[in-house]
Amino acid sequence: MGTAAAKLFARWGAWARFAALVGALVLANAIAARAAEPYPTRPIRLVVGFPAGGPTDIPARFIADRLSAQLGQKVYVENKPGAGGMIALNDVLAQPRDGYTLQFCTYFDAINTLLYKNVSYKLADIAPVALVSKYYYLMALSKSVPVDTFDQFINYAKAHPGDILYGTVGAGSSQELVAHELEKIAGIRMTKVPFKGASLITQEQLAGRVHFQVAPPLAVGPFYRTGELKVLASTSPKRLKSFPDVPTLTERGFPLTPFGWLGICAGAGTPNPIVDLLNRDIVSITRSDEYRAFLEKAGNIPASTTPEEFSRIMRQTVEEAAPTIREFHMQIE
Repeated sequence: MGTAAAKLFARWGAWARFAALVGALVLANAIAARAAEPYPTRPIRLVVGFPAGGPTDIPARFIADRLSAQLGQKVYVENKPGAGGMIALNDVLAQPRDGYTLQFCTYFDAINTLLYKNVSYKLADIAPVALVSKYYYLMALSKSVPVDTFDQFINYAKAHPGDILYGTVGAGSSQELVAHELEKIAGIRMTKVPFKGASLITQEQLAGRVHFQVAPPLAVGPFYRTGELKVLASTSPKRLKSFPDVPTLTERGFPLTPFGWLGICAGAGTPNPIVDLLNRDIVSITRSDEYRAFLEKAGNIPASTTPEEFSRIMRQTVEEAAPTIREFHMQIE
């Protein structure tokens, strides 16, 4: 290569390196600018894994409405019921982890990781944002069953083995776990009927086609107050303020005190600043007098946690459910 050509080649290489450096700086600035964009800049989906109008959907819509005002962007609820919430969670996990698709998660999302042999996700795939509610269960009975107290119900079930039809929401739900424990301790046998949501079970109870349900207070409380359903007992350690005349299972000699929970989750990998911002705004809602009054009237307990505290609750849910799922051979394909 001649001297002139060598100089030209060197000069061209220098310019190429300079152009590459400028390009890299422009790209880096573009990425930084995108990362610095305020969140949110468009509407947010809040996916609920159970039907509209049920005990999961109602608080989800309450929080979505207030969160919209907090964030300055619409938070809209989308119901995707089925498979104990897995259809909804799989949808959320399939979306970009950018905070624009959230899930109104439940204890199902934790339990499903050990209930199904071939579950499509791990607990580590979920990013807990904030716990929003905790609730104990009510033992609800259709008026078609000719008993009025919990003790009478146990005696009736013993005299009619298998005749009591009880509704459950998804395999491995707390409703089913409690029903199995009750059968074991009381020496009774009932027949399970699966549904996609608690509100669907309640409709069948009102019609007298399903007899028994271990239900969240939001699902059956209103119908108990109107006299359309009977409530025989609760799983709370002490009587619920909203249902002071309903005895606890512990009072009746059955030491069962399980509870369910509701929260808001994202996909793992969602940027921490977005998770922290959402947590801050959600906690401000769940600590409000309006939210507390809304939940306590229905029999639920308001909750406010950090993402780390919520993560511990999810792990604890799995640990506590595992022995019962093993004992009753509930794991499914």
